[in-house]
Amino acid sequence: MAVPKRRVSKARRDKRRSNVWKLDAPTLVKCTKCGDYKRPHRVCSHCGFYNGREVIAKEA
Repeated sequence: MAVPKRRVSKARRDKRRSNVWKLDAPTLVKCTKCGDYKRPHRVCSHCGFYNGREVIAKEA
């Protein structure tokens, strides 16, 4: 059953809702080819390699 609006203070209500909007920093791993940081399971934007293979041809 719902609680009447006046029984829950604004501080208590806002405290309950505060953790909804927290964002985590993305996980970063080092590329095995060039050592640059990249997102896991994605092609390296610096060298174009993924899983030891060249996926995107990049000019040096």
